[in-house]
Amino acid sequence: MEEYALIMRHEDGKKVASPEQIQEWMKQTMDWIGGIAAQDKFVSGTGLPFDDSRVVHHNKLVTNGPFGDIKETIGGLIVVKAKSVDEAVEFAKGCPVLHGDGNTVEVRRIAKDDGIH
Repeated sequence: MEEYALIMRHEDGKKVASPEQIQEWMKQTMDWIGGIAAQDKFVSGTGLPFDDSRVVHHNKLVTNGPFGDIKETIGGLIVVKAKSVDEAVEFAKGCPVLHGDGNTVEVRRIAKDDGIH
């Protein structure tokens, strides 16, 4: 069984949600993760808040951010166990992030024993 990262991307970080909307989205996300965990396929997960974030550029310039004025942001990720990329994609299809226009979930196999230590 392989591990896959499900990376949640939000197209427009400028949209402001009410506390009630955020609470509902969190409940939907916890229910989604709970369904994966019930199958013993959930490995780990985390949100990626903007607080105290920085971007290091190719020229070593460091800027504050990312912020909501960028086109796309990564909101968080979870790691799941799956027999195939197709099974991981099925998990991704249930992600509540996909309720937002333009939002996506990227599915990436996590490299194991790739020689990097």
